[in-house]
Amino acid sequence: MGLLLKIFIPLLGLALAFYFYSAPENFNEEMLRGKRVIVTGASSGIGEQMAYHLARMEAHLLLTARTEAKLQKVVERCLELGAASARYVSGSMEDTTFPTVVVKEAEITWGGLDMLILNHIGFSHFNYFNGDVEHVRKLLETNFLSYVAMTVSALPMLKESEGSIVVVSSMAGKTAGPFTAPYSATKFALDGFFSSLRHEFIIDKVNVSITLCILGYINTDSAVRAVSHVIQVTPAPKEECALEIIKSGALRRRELHYPSWHVGSLLLLRDIAPDFLDSLVRSSYKVENIKR
Repeated sequence: MGLLLKIFIPLLGLALAFYFYSAPENFNEEMLRGKRVIVTGASSGIGEQMAYHLARMEAHLLLTARTEAKLQKVVERCLELGAASARYVSGSMEDTTFPTVVVKEAEITWGGLDMLILNHIGFSHFNYFNGDVEHVRKLLETNFLSYVAMTVSALPMLKESEGSIVVVSSMAGKTAGPFTAPYSATKFALDGFFSSLRHEFIIDKVNVSITLCILGYINTDSAVRAVSHVIQVTPAPKEECALEIIKSGALRRRELHYPSWHVGSLLLLRDIAPDFLDSLVRSSYKVENIKR
């Protein structure tokens, strides 16, 4: 079954890309020049790479994450790369007041906001669900409710600028796999909330775009550390992933699928052959390496 997965998924991805092919939209780095952007989870991984791309595009940056020392270094690098301005606010999204603090900093500093990139996540074990309800509650606060809180706080400024909301999610929020039950629950919640909110914006003629980014396995340190001993897939590059997220937000796309062929194939299988997809997913894991 593992060999079948390796052969079938790429072929399906190519067929899907051909079937849904459309001319590429034009992205220009000028779209971000001078834009005021908040990036959460910006001290490492995809968030850090997004900050560097945006800096090269001469955006104004407000970065946030838990670790102040790491944020300081990222801000310094952003200024070296040409950011119009760069500053940070450190703190934990487990603090229910922190999302408002971050958005207030943007309002005080810039008087407005053009793009809100929600990228942070809390720590979750990659393992069998052990019945820890408190962990699920805590993860929902960080991975979901803080996203809602930041959006609510930022929305007046985004409405004024006709800006963009970019939500970094996961395949785990579209089709569930094993060993990620609490994490997957939070990502499904993001899809439901922001997809519903998009409808309301359209109904009310609110010109604020919502881009949901559905990511596969990316080579961030945290992801590789958590799952490389179990998942038999080569991770996609975080640098390219970060750039594709920025492009999708700037172009006001509904969704980003990255890597496109892999995510697109899995989503198609979910809709036409869900049991087959489930068996493929389970066969791709080295379950013997999971320690309870």
